[in-house]
Amino acid sequence: MLSQLMVLFGFFALVLVSVYWVNRAVILFDRLIADGHSAGVFLEFTALSLPNVIALVLPLAAFAAAVYVTNRLSSESELTVVQATGYSPWRLARPVLVFGLIAALMMTVLTHFLVPDSNAQLREREVEISGSVSARLLREGMFLHPADRVTFYIREITPEGELRDVFLSDRRQDGRTVSYTAERAFLISDAEGAKLVMQSGLAQTYQAGDDTLSTTNFTDLTYNVNSLIAAEGNKRRKIEDIPTRELIADPAAIAEEADDTLGEVLEELHSRFQQPLLSVVAALIGFSTLMLGGFSRFGVGKQIVGAIFLLVVVKLVESAVTDPVRGNAALWPLIYLPTVVGLGLAIGMLHHASRPFRPARAAPPSGGPDREAAA
Repeated sequence: MLSQLMVLFGFFALVLVSVYWVNRAVILFDRLIADGHSAGVFLEFTALSLPNVIALVLPLAAFAAAVYVTNRLSSESELTVVQATGYSPWRLARPVLVFGLIAALMMTVLTHFLVPDSNAQLREREVEISGSVSARLLREGMFLHPADRVTFYIREITPEGELRDVFLSDRRQDGRTVSYTAERAFLISDAEGAKLVMQSGLAQTYQAGDDTLSTTNFTDLTYNVNSLIAAEGNKRRKIEDIPTRELIADPAAIAEEADDTLGEVLEELHSRFQQPLLSVVAALIGFSTLMLGGFSRFGVGKQIVGAIFLLVVVKLVESAVTDPVRGNAALWPLIYLPTVVGLGLAIGMLHHASRPFRPARAAPPSGGPDREAAA
């Protein structure tokens, strides 16, 4: 049974990861390629987002595997035969528990190591590419808006890197619009940052206050384009990127560094321990709910729907305790309430399913008090 659970777990994990990953990859593709980044950057970002996707779908894959295997064993009467030999639901739940613990171990590696590291690297790469001037500005035949109230256009980019027929409109100052047009331009970088050098052009300044327009012809004009790129101004680490060992060592210092509350730090810390436990809960709920039905020619459709409903209840409890813990750090034990509720439901259903295996109450003897009273 454990081997079947592991095989189906791998299958469902592969399918769910593929679905979620493709969905995120489409969003990243639209954002990165639209900003002019290469396919290599896109592949790097999708790879760094993979640990988050896997951590998201592993409990669902464990639940799906437990439901599928239990349903198949029930429909093929294998569970009925095994129970007839004396195996109780508690005994049959052992491989499911071991399977849940294996899935929880995988989740532990993800939540404590791979996910924080990938988040940190992803954030670092986002900061790096946010200042990529060439990716944001060097596109032919498109009116770009690299910053609020700024429009930039290039008709052609030669193989030598020369920009032909450049238009730049800067409307960031209230009541003042400056428009630059140039026959050619070059994008250069120095110690002070990126600059746009325009040649043989015209600068037009419109003052809305007095409704005047002034023009200036120039041979060479240098324009600082660093302000057009929205650089990452906040260098603080986010708590999702910080390793677990640092969160445990000094959560108060981490809260101050990340500009978050102590409750948010403790919620993130204990969630990394609680999420692996949800894999155990999901597997046990999927198994124990289907054990309530027994063998039926009509299948266990109702039990499957019930298992999904109970899993939704556990997730609702998880959502309900998040805000109180973030608001009050002393309530951090509530983070483990979904696990307690889920295990309680699974234990209750296994207890109910094992009742038919209790010895029946002995009938009164044929010559007992009841017969004598009847006489």
